[in-house]
Amino acid sequence: MAPKSTIPGFVLLDKEAGETSFKALFPLKRVFCTKRVGHAGTLDLRASGLIIAATDRATRLLPFVEAKEKCYSFRLHLGYETDTLEWDGEVVEQDANCHCERSEAISNGIVNSSVLETVLPQFTGDIEQIPPKYCAVKINGVRASDLMERGRNVELKPRKIHISSLKVIGCVEEADPTCTGKCFAAFDLVCECSKGTYIRALGRDIARALGTFGCVSRIRRLRIGKVTLERAVKGADLTAADLVPVDQVLDFPVVRMNDKELASIRNGNWIPWKVPVENVGPEGRVFAANSAGEVLSLCKYEPGRIMADVYLASDG
Repeated sequence: MAPKSTIPGFVLLDKEAGETSFKALFPLKRVFCTKRVGHAGTLDLRASGLIIAATDRATRLLPFVEAKEKCYSFRLHLGYETDTLEWDGEVVEQDANCHCERSEAISNGIVNSSVLETVLPQFTGDIEQIPPKYCAVKINGVRASDLMERGRNVELKPRKIHISSLKVIGCVEEADPTCTGKCFAAFDLVCECSKGTYIRALGRDIARALGTFGCVSRIRRLRIGKVTLERAVKGADLTAADLVPVDQVLDFPVVRMNDKELASIRNGNWIPWKVPVENVGPEGRVFAANSAGEVLSLCKYEPGRIMADVYLASDG
């Protein structure tokens, strides 16, 4: 087993479709010899792609990661809707006009990329979205998905989200034999959105804006903040060398401190800081690093002083 690192960091995982986000963290426990692991932003069981995970004290930084913008690709199937809003769920709505072949529907303009693009502006900017009934939103302390599995219907309230970009990147000509309903058209899209956005609900709402029903498949998270999926590693291939410094994921300014200053920060004190720090965001956060540039703490900055907030490194 690899020794536990005393320098905090993140792990960039490429979650496979069919495994839970919780299970995706198991390799971290093995590689970094710890039970304290966490991740930012749960992916649906059927979804794949980027998960940013952390171990030990670095888990305290995950809320900052979760707040970052996300980017997803997904496939939208038009013509039917399922209970889970996924392509292979139980059909609850079927478009009665799904009698024509897929190629015919696209070629005669019933739905093509141009028609689809006319409704997408309705779903950009600040909008309200009702989450899928099968989701992790809690009702009186119980997940909505658990209530649905017990046979209870749930009503979820709309939530405010922000979608900065929504684009069609392709039309799918081949029908998917695993679809449980009749699908007359399918398209691949890319969405850049805020925390709390449900891609399954987005597919449902786009379809309804087109006057039909819809569900999605192949949800894949491509980016969180500035971190892209290309940097991620499969859990089975994870090694201790895949630990990523926290300042490569969170873009807080980094200030270097001497041993005495870092000792004060570790003890929860503040230190005078006369040198102005550039590019500090409205939250006033900065990373404190040692002389080698290794980030050891997240701090709060005010002109003239830096205050201890979250000490990250192990005491050893």
